[in-house]
Amino acid sequence: MTRTATDNAIRVLLAKPRGFCAGVERAIEIVERAISLYGPPVYVRHEIVHNKHVVESLRAKGAIFVEELDEVPLGAVTIFSAHGVSTAVEEEAKRRHLPVIDATCPLVTKVHKEGRNHSRKGREVILIGHAGHPEVEGTQGRIPGGVHLVSAPDEVANLNVRDPAQLAYVTQTTLSVDDTRDIIESLKQRFPTISGPDVKDICYATQNRQQAVRELAAQVEVLLVVGAQNSSNSNRLREIGAEIGVPSYLIDDARGLVPAWLDDVHTVGVTAGASAPEELVQDLIARLGEFGRVTVEELAGAEEHMQFKLPRALNAPATA
Repeated sequence: MTRTATDNAIRVLLAKPRGFCAGVERAIEIVERAISLYGPPVYVRHEIVHNKHVVESLRAKGAIFVEELDEVPLGAVTIFSAHGVSTAVEEEAKRRHLPVIDATCPLVTKVHKEGRNHSRKGREVILIGHAGHPEVEGTQGRIPGGVHLVSAPDEVANLNVRDPAQLAYVTQTTLSVDDTRDIIESLKQRFPTISGPDVKDICYATQNRQQAVRELAAQVEVLLVVGAQNSSNSNRLREIGAEIGVPSYLIDDARGLVPAWLDDVHTVGVTAGASAPEELVQDLIARLGEFGRVTVEELAGAEEHMQFKLPRALNAPATA
């Protein structure tokens, strides 16, 4: 039987950290500041981050989201999304004389630089990531000579490389140490001399949010992850809960909550992907209050103080 607000209390445990990471905060601020400085509209190639609520909020302020640069009028201010773009996209923007502001997450830019450095040293580069993800497509198009894309450990055996002694790997930033461990181990077993990034180069936000979900899932009966269906890191948070054995659901917002998920449930875990705003978490807590008397506790977790500088083009004082 579906619970009502007169039934027993629902204990809501919140993961910490959750929601926006520094790269997402920077990307959103870049769009808002560009609109303020240059006036609307500004054009953004692809979703600035994978969250429709963020996109709609920015659209209402004057951002126009396009799939390709040929949709941008000549001379219009153009922003590259946090996921990064290929060299070909960057060169197309130059050919069309588009004033570009790059909102690529600095951690993604770091991966691009690492890949190019390996290429310059004559190494073939293996990219650990998910085919079709915008970040992966951008990274593939940033490394001269191309890359070998690997998404699972069993794909390592099928790699056809020129020189096994001249190999390196880089990883998609929305994958954690745990996500990549088995693939990296398979690579090192087959190619013992392969070069790769230090563990500290893995995206801190991805690792922190996944660790928080592991701790959260051990204490709840249901896990709710607020995030977009096309968000890689949000999907992974839901998968982790399911792997631990907890019924886990990825929802865009409070409207995605199915009351039947709460049947005979007294402890609910809530977290949010790195591109989901905190207001959506609070809306979900309010919705849970329709089905029981809610108490909210935030678990102890990693403190995040990372901040990334804005592009120099946006350092001028915003206009009124």
